[in-house]
Amino acid sequence: APDLHLGHTVLLNKLRQFQKLGHTIFFLIGDFTGMIGDPSGKNVTRKPLSREAVLENARTYQEQIYKILDPDITQICFNSEWMNKMDAVGLIKLAAQHTVARMLERDDFHKRYKKGQAIAIHEFLYPLIQGYDSVELQADVELGGTDQKFNLLVGRELQKHFGQAPQVVLTMPILEGLDGVQKMSKSLGNYIGIDDAPNDMFGKLMSISDWLLWRYIDLLSFKSPADIVSLQKSVDEGANPRDIKIEFAEEIVERFHSRAAATRATQDFIARFKRGEMPEDIAEVTLTVENGTIAIANLLKNAGLTSSTSDAIRMIKQGAVKIDGERVDDRALKIPAMSTHVYQVGKRRFARVKVNE
Repeated sequence: APDLHLGHTVLLNKLRQFQKLGHTIFFLIGDFTGMIGDPSGKNVTRKPLSREAVLENARTYQEQIYKILDPDITQICFNSEWMNKMDAVGLIKLAAQHTVARMLERDDFHKRYKKGQAIAIHEFLYPLIQGYDSVELQADVELGGTDQKFNLLVGRELQKHFGQAPQVVLTMPILEGLDGVQKMSKSLGNYIGIDDAPNDMFGKLMSISDWLLWRYIDLLSFKSPADIVSLQKSVDEGANPRDIKIEFAEEIVERFHSRAAATRATQDFIARFKRGEMPEDIAEVTLTVENGTIAIANLLKNAGLTSSTSDAIRMIKQGAVKIDGERVDDRALKIPAMSTHVYQVGKRRFARVKVNE
């Protein structure tokens, strides 16, 4: 997906720390590898992107990354710059640097092989081409999510082959989405985009469970470890986690918008809370679906928010159903699996519903 979300910022924040220490960052856009499709963590062959889609994503990335990175010490590059120049002989020589057995050591490939699921040859090329990026950039340090560890280590091996000092590999944790289960992803609907409106961003952060709050604070907040420990201690001693959540939501909204926007979002949320539009303790419900989605009417009935699907449809017609504070008008709306949202029916019925598959 082209839009950056808070999960991406875990890495971007670390890159910004490197910049503050005086380092220049190469922000590599994999426009060539994007047309292959990264198989990391996938149990099926990933659909490749068109050249047009890759370039559109790249344009959006360039607009958004400077909300975090310093443009004066950020160099944007595209791996098509060197991969478009590589001929078939060069690609075969590159492929000769790795064995099929080594590729099958990678967890996702290993699982697919054991299950008899297809692995296309071009998927084996993805780690090699990503690794070759490190050779072309003569990288000293490469950052990536923990799911990229194999690819990053391939980069070290290729650098050694080409006579370069192997890069240091730094992996960062992967942020869970609003559901607390799957990694944050726009396609799963469990994300908070860095371009989300202040109230939307604030509301989504307030919707996360109390246990997930600490994971988000750990990976996203700029508070010191000592301050985080102090906050956890205050909750252990009786402080309301909601107050910690409000403070954290303010921090994130201010980072991507402004102090004034964060203040307004807080005031709007508290005003809704005081008017009884949102209870302090929202019931948590987990539903399991088989086909990847669930109809909104079935969800509302199964979560106990309506007495029947016909009642749910009637409430939608009346404009009495909201998801994360946004009114629902589509009676045929499908809710994807691996998503978590706060559902409201009328003024008093609320539930935080997690949809599993």
